[in-house]
Amino acid sequence: MLERRVLEMTWRDGLFCHWPVDPAVVSGTLPDRLSVATHGGDAYLSVVAFVMDDIRPRGAPVGLSFPELNLRTYVEGPDGPGVYFYNLDADDRIGVELARRLFALPYYRAEMDVSHPATAKRSESAGGPVRFTSRRAHPGVPHARFDATYEPTGEALAAEPGSLDAFLVENYRFYAEGNRLYRGEITHEPWTLRAATVDLRANTLFEANGFDRPDGDPIVRYAEPIDVSADRIRSVC
Repeated sequence: MLERRVLEMTWRDGLFCHWPVDPAVVSGTLPDRLSVATHGGDAYLSVVAFVMDDIRPRGAPVGLSFPELNLRTYVEGPDGPGVYFYNLDADDRIGVELARRLFALPYYRAEMDVSHPATAKRSESAGGPVRFTSRRAHPGVPHARFDATYEPTGEALAAEPGSLDAFLVENYRFYAEGNRLYRGEITHEPWTLRAATVDLRANTLFEANGFDRPDGDPIVRYAEPIDVSADRIRSVC
């Protein structure tokens, strides 16, 4: 339950790419107050790409929209389980500057483009291919590129409680380290997911965050659009 719903938005064109890794790969990269969460003995590193659409203070008639790309893992923390962000690349100059200035969070300015090459006009729920490109344009930090085309291929599914899908996507708390450890809370209906294919032409987020590229192919999911409410970011007590 959120203490206060500060922001409302819609997330669309969502891509989840999940790689299983040995927990030791993750454990040494976490702040002292976080520990690795595992499923079936594996930790996971996930690249998540999506568009944050119509972001606005609750009750405001008009909002902003921009793409975001992040690398994350799954943790147990002082305020409960959640995801931990290594980077949050966004095509939003003002938001990135504020997040870095106020909290020193790992937000980076990037030049991004999201397009739907199969159709000239596409409704939010139509499915079909999505091309997502990102080139980090933030000075003084490691370069990062991402270029992928992804497309839903399966029937809609909800993540069953206790399943791997639920472990990877049904997370309503996040942690990020800046000038201290912070956490945020969101709320939304359960995700509607679809199996998906991805043509991953470029992805240097692992190298940019000090990881070797994981072996094997990722678990890939396409996420249907979803309405999200978010509380303000708070320091972890």
